[in-house]
Amino acid sequence: MPTITSQFATTVIEGTGVRLEVDFHQRAEDVVQVEYRLHNTGDADLAVFDRGDRHAVMTGRMKTGEVGQPLFRDEGEGDYTFGHVALPLPDPAPTLPPVPLAAKLPAGGSLEGAFELSVPGEVPRRVRWCIGMAPMDGGAFDQPEQAGGVEVWRASFDAHQHQRKLCTPWYDMAAGGFREDD
Repeated sequence: MPTITSQFATTVIEGTGVRLEVDFHQRAEDVVQVEYRLHNTGDADLAVFDRGDRHAVMTGRMKTGEVGQPLFRDEGEGDYTFGHVALPLPDPAPTLPPVPLAAKLPAGGSLEGAFELSVPGEVPRRVRWCIGMAPMDGGAFDQPEQAGGVEVWRASFDAHQHQRKLCTPWYDMAAGGFREDD
């Protein structure tokens, strides 16, 4: 595979009441810097699950309000799906469970974030990124905090059942661009 010096690609994903603009800056053959802007075009507030989990904050791996490290899943054949999504409570439940954190995105508002995609020890063939969001239901969220200009709420573990995901098209690491046909 040729060495990538720098590639740039952008994509826009429209969903019911949301618009997601995503820029991928591939700075090496195995590293992509992701910048995104999520616009709430609906009439209800949304919870966006891109702020990591309470355990990461409590252990000092991240600060409240920062974009969390994305989870990733090996899809086989060198394909990886990265995501900022709410997860259910693990079974068995750990002593300090990874309670999902969500940024509140008011109706008509926008949210920006950035993070890095990489797979330790491997150059992926293709990657895609998904972001989870759910209606900002008062019963599923509590303990709001202001941090870095973002209102961050603690979510219940049931939030994953109500989230919807927006995903980018597959990004081809060798070609340095999105593939809209996959």
